[in-house]
Amino acid sequence: MINVKNLARAYGEFLAVDGVSFDIPDGEIVGLLGHNGAGKTTIMKMLSGYLEPSAGNIAIDDIDLAQDPQAVQARLGYLPENLPVYPDMSVADYLDYAATLKGLEGAARHDSLRRAVGATELAGKLLDPINTLSRGYRQRVGVAQALLGSPRVLILDEPTNGLDPTQTQHMRELIKAFAQQATVILSTHIMQEVDAICDRVLILNAGKLVVDQRLDALRSAGQLQLKTNLSANRLRELLPHLTVAEASDRLRVSLPAGEDYDALAARLARAIAEAGGELYQLSPERRDLESVFREVSNEGHQHAA
Repeated sequence: MINVKNLARAYGEFLAVDGVSFDIPDGEIVGLLGHNGAGKTTIMKMLSGYLEPSAGNIAIDDIDLAQDPQAVQARLGYLPENLPVYPDMSVADYLDYAATLKGLEGAARHDSLRRAVGATELAGKLLDPINTLSRGYRQRVGVAQALLGSPRVLILDEPTNGLDPTQTQHMRELIKAFAQQATVILSTHIMQEVDAICDRVLILNAGKLVVDQRLDALRSAGQLQLKTNLSANRLRELLPHLTVAEASDRLRVSLPAGEDYDALAARLARAIAEAGGELYQLSPERRDLESVFREVSNEGHQHAA
């Protein structure tokens, strides 16, 4: 469990993160989205303990990061966007060094290295110098070091950046598999990545958290779209308390507060049938993640102006 309360980070007079709060339960994959400069990387650095907040509180498994950073960091795996690896080292030597930094010893060290190498399919590359690896394999090395110590929380910054489609699919499968034992926070500019693997999305705009919602709820536009031979005005006469709008060859009906899609759909179908009309199509209107992201980003720019 991750608990973040009123998190803020200032650089001089510039507030990079402004009063952000969220809770993430175990086993959830959360996408962290925002334009460049929105505060994503700053939040991840603060979660990892690399950067100290100007204000606010971070706790993982009820352990306060400020009070016991070592205990919290022992529960974390972190893949920054640009991993500071040593290119002349072999994969095996680098992972062994990373295990030392994490304080792993004895049988636990051996088991952790074996699991990380197996999960990232690096066994055939262990003796290769890192600078000879493809982008995809270097990214796997980064993920392997993040997995060392069986972390409770995995923080990934642009994990599929520069990967080809096959490598991207492998990374998605790896992240999903890891989420069965722990929590994953994934920062990316690629909407398809969030759509493919995340349960929930956090969207930042100018340092503020503007969206915190599960993806299935986010995709709902709060409207039903229907196709009928009745006009919008006739439908308004039949159901005067509903908001009905015209959209090309269809009508849109807004979902009233406290009513679900099924109840509204039944009410519309019944009213059209009783009026002698024909109903050709009736379905919830859906939004994609990209349109939601664009919508909230544009709102932020308008407020700033």
